[in-house]
Amino acid sequence: MYLTIDKGNTRMKWALFEGDQLVRLSEEGEGLPDEEVDAAIVCATGQLDMDQLQLKTDNMTVLSSQSRLPITLDYATPETLGPDRIAAACGAHKLCAGKGCVIVDAGTCITIDYIDSDGVFRGGAILPGIEIKFRALHTFTAKLPLLTIEDPTKTPITGRTTQESMEAGVLTATRYAVEGFVAHYREKQPDTPVLLTGGDADWVWGEGLLNVKGCVWEPYLVMIGLNEILKENEKK
Repeated sequence: MYLTIDKGNTRMKWALFEGDQLVRLSEEGEGLPDEEVDAAIVCATGQLDMDQLQLKTDNMTVLSSQSRLPITLDYATPETLGPDRIAAACGAHKLCAGKGCVIVDAGTCITIDYIDSDGVFRGGAILPGIEIKFRALHTFTAKLPLLTIEDPTKTPITGRTTQESMEAGVLTATRYAVEGFVAHYREKQPDTPVLLTGGDADWVWGEGLLNVKGCVWEPYLVMIGLNEILKENEKK
């Protein structure tokens, strides 16, 4: 059994796998599992305290660009490439085998990456996430409020109040940006799959708000990728 751990900027999640089968996921606020595992891997974009990881295994990997991977990284500065982007690309390569794929990961930041049909990670873009944008508007202006949005489906394109104008500028513009990047990657191959993941994905996709045909919501993409990396390392 394999344990995959995703330590993000705001919270930690984990999953247990038997082969390709995801058998158990962490619940909100749940600690690490008590089961003994054959191997574990940690993807850490946030601060990682190794002493807090009380794992029942001697075979643990902390993911980096130097790790043994099932994909190839064509990236000028691989040492700066976020492990979450690496893991998501490995998951996309598994799910879209034989095809190129666009990966949209909407978390604290929004990343839009491309991996080709040969399993080569070609790079992508990093955008400020929804909360970052709202906080920036509030922090760097004298009068704009700090907004929290409950229902992104009601976001207007043309705001008729200051709050509506801020919502349009952040939420609608974010969706347009994602759609534009996807269109760019689909210029040569219109049926290129698009996988969407991340905790804020509903802001750019929920209720069909993202105008991208064939977009598939895959909430466990990073976990699937981490499992693929463990499997690759077991081939040694």
